[in-house]
Amino acid sequence: MKAKKIYQQLYFQVIVAIISGILLGKFYPELGEKMKPLGDGFIKLVKMIIAPVIFITLTLGIAHMTDLKKVGRIAVKAMIYFFTFSTLALIIGLIVGNLLQPGSGLNIDPASLSGDISQYQQKAHETTLSGFIMNIIPETLFSPLVGDNILQVLLVAILMGVALVLTKEKSHTITNFLQDLATPVFKIVHMLMKLAPIGAFGAMAFTIGKYGLASVLNLIFLVGTFYITSILFIVLVLGSVAWYNGFSIFKLMYYLKEELLLVLGTSSSESALPGIMDKLQKAGCSKAIVGLVVPTGYSFNLDGTNIYMTLASLFIAQALNIDLSLEKQLMLLLVAMLSSKGAAGVTGAGFVTLAATLAVIPEIPIAGMTLILGIDKFMSECRALTNVVGNSVATVVVANWEKQLDKKQLHYCLNNPNTIEEKLEV
Repeated sequence: MKAKKIYQQLYFQVIVAIISGILLGKFYPELGEKMKPLGDGFIKLVKMIIAPVIFITLTLGIAHMTDLKKVGRIAVKAMIYFFTFSTLALIIGLIVGNLLQPGSGLNIDPASLSGDISQYQQKAHETTLSGFIMNIIPETLFSPLVGDNILQVLLVAILMGVALVLTKEKSHTITNFLQDLATPVFKIVHMLMKLAPIGAFGAMAFTIGKYGLASVLNLIFLVGTFYITSILFIVLVLGSVAWYNGFSIFKLMYYLKEELLLVLGTSSSESALPGIMDKLQKAGCSKAIVGLVVPTGYSFNLDGTNIYMTLASLFIAQALNIDLSLEKQLMLLLVAMLSSKGAAGVTGAGFVTLAATLAVIPEIPIAGMTLILGIDKFMSECRALTNVVGNSVATVVVANWEKQLDKKQLHYCLNNPNTIEEKLEV
């Protein structure tokens, strides 16, 4: 097969689209704002295919496993991994916030705060236990397949996969149908990815056109601190985990470069979910591992969101000259641990979990969220990127733990990413 020229590569097209969007938003902001439907439309197209991809991948993965105990073991190991590293991310955010104190010196009067955060306060109740339970249980067996709640799709897929195993003798027709259906569904994914540059261009042009590059300058230290902390978390923490499990974090990120650039352009981790699942399967992770760990991680393993939560909370407290004792900071950490898990599947989880966390820490007024409302858009890209990288690493690690990782295939893919990407499009 003849190698593609650089301008034919999707990642190059997305880079050009992002730069073009920034330039349009900077020099023609009104026109840039009008590009919003391009970004929104692309994300909506991708969300359209997410439920079928997760359902088919996970259901078939479980159906092809004869030992249901193995499914439970995978789920337990994945949750242990998620809890460990998401908690570590919260702790790192807390440490960095105390060391660098990005909000110190702003001396803002709490009485002067204003801004509309009502939508986040209204959603914050969904992070409670009752809200979580109501959020995960669907109305009917098939309603999740026409919605966008990942947790509900997971629940139905697991139930269907287990049912197919228990009725194996009589369910060959359904299993074969799902197997055949997987081919055109993933072909749709590849077709939609062709539109990624258009979506990235529209989303970036709107963001820069509406908020402007200048709006981030007055809070550049907070944004920079968050980006540097997230990068260090990926390189040092996730990099060490990857090295211990026999692969390079940098090669994995390069292998997933199209998906990561798409997340950067759209500020949506969901836009990359189908592509991530497809590529991780091609890289040697078993279908069951990918189907269970990736979508579950999108809800429970939000490393970037967790770093943001504790760092943003401390920033608000410092900006308002509120001195939080060690005891109060530990309380903040515990609350953030619970709210970050409770917000699984809640739309706009980053700002919602921050609202839920501040709501139970009376020392920090929830109105303080207005201080970062204007720049939250600029931090959402980094949150989403860190989340995606964290979940990709988690999938490979859990597959390795379960001995359901083809290491030769993994290393071949990581060492020959462009060859694999061209095969995916055939």
